[in-house]
Amino acid sequence: MTLETRDLPVDASATARPARPPRRPSKPAKVSSVVVTLGVVSLLTDISSEAVAAVLPLYITTALGLSTLAYGFVDGLMQGASALVRVAGGWAADRGDHPKWVAVVGYGLSAVTRAVLFVASGFAGVAAAVALDRIGKGIRTAPRDAMITASSDPRTLGKSFGVHRTLDAVGAALGPLFAFVILWLLPDGYTTVFVMSFGAAVLGLAVLVLLVPDMRPRNIAWVLKHRTRVERGLPKCKGCTCDLPGGLEAAGRPFSWRLVVAPQMRKVLVAAGVLALLTVGDGFIYLSLQSRDGFATEWFPLLYVGTNAVYMLLATPIGRLADRVGKAKVFVWGHAFLLAAYVCTGLVAGTASTLASLVLLGTFYAATDGVLAALTGRIADPGVRAAAIGTAQTVQAVARMVASAAFGALWFTVGRGPAILTVAAVLVVALPVCWALVRPIDRLTSSQDEVRV
Repeated sequence: MTLETRDLPVDASATARPARPPRRPSKPAKVSSVVVTLGVVSLLTDISSEAVAAVLPLYITTALGLSTLAYGFVDGLMQGASALVRVAGGWAADRGDHPKWVAVVGYGLSAVTRAVLFVASGFAGVAAAVALDRIGKGIRTAPRDAMITASSDPRTLGKSFGVHRTLDAVGAALGPLFAFVILWLLPDGYTTVFVMSFGAAVLGLAVLVLLVPDMRPRNIAWVLKHRTRVERGLPKCKGCTCDLPGGLEAAGRPFSWRLVVAPQMRKVLVAAGVLALLTVGDGFIYLSLQSRDGFATEWFPLLYVGTNAVYMLLATPIGRLADRVGKAKVFVWGHAFLLAAYVCTGLVAGTASTLASLVLLGTFYAATDGVLAALTGRIADPGVRAAAIGTAQTVQAVARMVASAAFGALWFTVGRGPAILTVAAVLVVALPVCWALVRPIDRLTSSQDEVRV
């Protein structure tokens, strides 16, 4: 059995005497089949989750008759309920070196909680279902992204995340589209949307369990590193048997939180947190567009379709761009598209402005979502990669939870337009500051990739 850096076999670390690792190809590798399969899992899961998210603002404010303050609370749960468990999910994946099964727990919990919506008839039930669903998302995200990183060539990591996020975005576009069709045929068909959501979630879970290999990123990184030392005649590692015949151990570097918050990681965490504090939830932007233009409520889910369609088209090209010009640069300046979306939403009325807002919002997500995971996975030590990704996503989720709750109160206090323009003004100041903070990271990773080639 051979050790490959892509499409790794299930028991790659189990052999006592692994074969010589392959030489790194002169050209960047193709996207791994593991990445594509995980993308299919995300596609099905996003059909489930985004169908619910697309009707939730209307369900809360129209069907349940609650205010934007109530929706702000629920949107905050959607952004932040997964915060602490993201770190726990990453830690469990690194500690046990079985990220697939940690991800299975997360996807399974989200699938089960879809059924809660069948019987939830009030604000408390809906809020509980949303919280449990987001906890499942928090558990699964870091292990999944760690598997994507481990099965990809470092030089094309942005492309790999772009391909995954493209498939993810296909589901994110189809979910609201299905919700739109259901509400078009059944104006009060929220329960039907929830049933469809449950079915898609169960199917995605089945694909993960049956088709994704049980990768062991920590073990694989250890074996490749230590075999290289032996072949180059380097001194024996302290406390290691890697230079003995058949002595490659099925063990990895001890887990350490110091590696999770290494100096370069701290810069990324600060920048991600600051920018997330200025990221208003999609639902608020869409409610603002509807409040401004007064279009019929049955068209509301199509706003999500528009944003996710743009995301789907641009995720892979922007991922390739991040590989070429720098992941930190693309991540920070991708927030300029969010700034432009705020301006369109807050200042300009009409159909053209609505379409422009959707295009800008989709471009923003294509330039930041997968790129942040690629950036974090690229600079993190392999032994703590999932925990590092989970930590970055936790910082971002907590900050967005605070942003949603604060924006709901700001809208309630000063009105729609002034609230959006206030956030836009602060974002103008934050962008250059965050870029100055993370700019050295791109130079460092670029030099490392040149050495690898």
